Amino acid sequence: MTRFLPAFLFAAFALAQAPPGTGYVGSNVCRTCHLDVALNFFKNPHYKTVASGHESPERTGCEGCHGPGGAHVAAGGGRDTIPRAFSLLSTKQTLETCLNCHARDLSKANIRRSEHTLNDIACTSCHSIHRSPTPKFLLAKQQSELCYSCHSAVRAQFDMPSRHRVNEGVIQCTDCHNPHGAFAATWRMSQRPRMVEQSLGNEEPCLKCHVDKRGPSAFEHPPVRVEGCESCHYPHGSTNTRLLRRPVVFTLCLQCHNGAGQFGTRNNGVTQLSAAHNVLNPRYQLCTTCHVRIHGSNSDGFFMR
Repeated sequence: MTRFLPAFLFAAFALAQAPPGTGYVGSNVCRTCHLDVALNFFKNPHYKTVASGHESPERTGCEGCHGPGGAHVAAGGGRDTIPRAFSLLSTKQTLETCLNCHARDLSKANIRRSEHTLNDIACTSCHSIHRSPTPKFLLAKQQSELCYSCHSAVRAQFDMPSRHRVNEGVIQCTDCHNPHGAFAATWRMSQRPRMVEQSLGNEEPCLKCHVDKRGPSAFEHPPVRVEGCESCHYPHGSTNTRLLRRPVVFTLCLQCHNGAGQFGTRNNGVTQLSAAHNVLNPRYQLCTTCHVRIHGSNSDGFFMR
């Protein structure tokens, strides 16, 4: 019968039915005024706190995030009477509220030290809890557009001739990055790019797609294991083929293989430039014509097969 009462009477009735001294009134009371939110709340992942039917009041529905609504109902509204009105909370307060439930998620376990948090980016800066236009993760926008709103330089890189196909929807930012913060890894002596997510076995995320480069190999190219893919490739986009950092292959190789080491050698016995490696001759300017297994070989120390 209560559903036929006027909104203010329904709220008063529900408030009277609330456990004494708790201040919790239940999500049905919130519906009386916030019907625009409540109509689609059943589609929200947070609705499972209501659907389960066995969560405590402080972890159920609207009050699980906003706190007890008794004072808000008694005052007839007003955001100042909401214990946790997110428009009034600091970044730290917002983060701690979300972590009341999400702290046990491994993917978010490092968020307090993430670059986003350190730069005062709150959870609600990226997530639209009530009205998300995306099918997953309650994002405020489609994922790439959301990231581009801050990372405009990266947007430009994804418009270059050679690029990962994020704009086409083939992959997305979170295939490589963990926006909630990532843990230290082994490549680049643990000085990896910010918030880059590791793959299986503490490997670079590149290997999730480029599995043929995984190895292990009997003869390994040191930059692949130590410095990582970025020593030769731009990760987002490049004007050079294969996302290379230089337009001509031999100029990239000469960054390391320049004969500057002891006795004129460097890196696994590569000799100083000679008639056999005369880079002024065009036939020697594409190193991978001979060194075909440049990412690692099981049969040749010079990666020729």
